[in-house]
Amino acid sequence: MVEKEIEIKMADGVCDAVLYEAEDGKRRPGAIHYPDIVGIRPSHRAMAKRLAEAGYTVLLPNPFYRTARTPVFDFAPNFGGDERTMKHFGELIAPLTPEAIETDAATYVNYLATQPSVSAATMGAVGYCYTGQTALRTAAARPDRIGAIASFHGGRLFIDGPASPHLVLPRVKARLYFGHAINDASMPQEAIDKFNAALTQWGGKYESEVYDALHGWTVPDEKSPVYKKPQAERAFEKLTSLFAAALK
Repeated sequence: MVEKEIEIKMADGVCDAVLYEAEDGKRRPGAIHYPDIVGIRPSHRAMAKRLAEAGYTVLLPNPFYRTARTPVFDFAPNFGGDERTMKHFGELIAPLTPEAIETDAATYVNYLATQPSVSAATMGAVGYCYTGQTALRTAAARPDRIGAIASFHGGRLFIDGPASPHLVLPRVKARLYFGHAINDASMPQEAIDKFNAALTQWGGKYESEVYDALHGWTVPDEKSPVYKKPQAERAFEKLTSLFAAALK
């Protein structure tokens, strides 16, 4: 597996990213691995590489390039109410309007489509935490090319107001998978119930379930208090099964 540090010219700047592709020269379906709010780091590099090893050419972009290059946090974040952490969190997401996210997503898809290692099959996307909604908006931005997306412990997928991610569902043609966390302040059970009702009304192929794990359980960061390997392995199996079935 080849790991390439790359830059992608975007409408609003330059996105630093990592591309994972096999060395055998064969074309494989493209996939976008969106990191969580802490950005590109060893854990997400390992996750993206593992997905690539399952049979995909994988793009790991820095969705927060407008604010910071990798590493997007130059200090150890503490999301337990630390003022400095929450201030920087706000700075990272402030430019990411729904329109900006979709514009970026279309650019990532276009970039992958030009790579010699990417086949003509439909592509997939997966997001974690904040970028669960990014994966969903990717499916809405390019319904012609996105065949499946997954979100793990995705936050704020259903909120009040016109910026709610669930409102893009009528434009989505992909198969969808949502793995929620228990006791998740960013996606409480009430929001999950409303989101599931919206998915049912949408009428496409989807699966939505709650794991017996806390927000962030899929990411094997060093000393992570919430990483839960058995549930993380199940999530990876769900992801690869979804992509294998849908990316044709």
